[in-house]
Amino acid sequence: MRAVVYTESGDASVLELVERDPAEPGPGEVRVRIVRAGVNPTDWKFRAGGMGELAFPEIVPGQDGAGVVDAVGPDVTDLAVGDRVWTMLAQHTRPGGTAQEQVVLPAANVTVLPEGASYDLGASMGVPAVTAHRALTTSEGGPTRLAPGALAGRTVLVAGGAGAVGNAAIQLARWAGATVVSSVSSDEKAALASAAGAHHVVDYRRTDLVEAVRALAPDGVDLVVEVAPAQNLRHDVALIRPRGTIAIYANNGGDEVTLSVRETFSTNARFQWVLLYTVGHEALRAAAEDVTAAVADVAYGVGEDHGLPLHHYPLDRTADAHAAVEAGAVGKVLVDVADD
Repeated sequence: MRAVVYTESGDASVLELVERDPAEPGPGEVRVRIVRAGVNPTDWKFRAGGMGELAFPEIVPGQDGAGVVDAVGPDVTDLAVGDRVWTMLAQHTRPGGTAQEQVVLPAANVTVLPEGASYDLGASMGVPAVTAHRALTTSEGGPTRLAPGALAGRTVLVAGGAGAVGNAAIQLARWAGATVVSSVSSDEKAALASAAGAHHVVDYRRTDLVEAVRALAPDGVDLVVEVAPAQNLRHDVALIRPRGTIAIYANNGGDEVTLSVRETFSTNARFQWVLLYTVGHEALRAAAEDVTAAVADVAYGVGEDHGLPLHHYPLDRTADAHAAVEAGAVGKVLVDVADD
């Protein structure tokens, strides 16, 4: 089988297309024939060495993918050969990710795709959708699961609504009944956030963000899904309502933040840090089930109509796909591992 690998840290040029023998699934594992693989910022950050030393001598990148189960190991009862599935955290604690034609995964990291859901959609869920789910389900008095009505009566501010996680947060919050406000930096991104389902979109480069959001939510917002805390946290603190939650999932724009203690503790708000690699099995499975339910309800999608343009690269151009994500491509970058 064909696989993209790297054996040292570096820029995208360290990625190499090789031939490897497919592995066999062990107890509790399945093997998936990958059709489409998703590329996330963590993929290039791991490859570039930003997350520390390489954990394995040879790594196949890729946490997210979609394809068909083609082998099942002992003790697996919920999945069968021929199931169309999507994956999450395929390369976490393992050397083999989704940038290859066949990958062996724990069954817990694999979820059946609803009927009619495309491989493009399946490969786009994973990290973005599960991150968004976690951000939306950790508030005081808020839901721990998402479903229609779970966020009814709440206002959610999604920073960077044109990004992959921001897009997922908008779609999931809208499905769960929240009023969704999104901040963006251009007309193009405003159109994408609106297509994702945001009720209100604020271009922070053209208007005062706090003033604009307060006009929409005079009592403040219940939840902020934050991608750039170094730049936005002072706005978030000014906008969060008492006992609200600011969920931070990335460090875009800087690694450090400065807070006014008095201003911050007077809100009784909580800061929720979100990184999928340490959230735990129960939270991951809950997210997989809820996101799949949103897809089955036709409330979650990808492509221009859903505010997430798709960019396709063949497997032998995985390096270009990584470079596109690193350069800040707007939308979702996918690798076409096999024909549909």
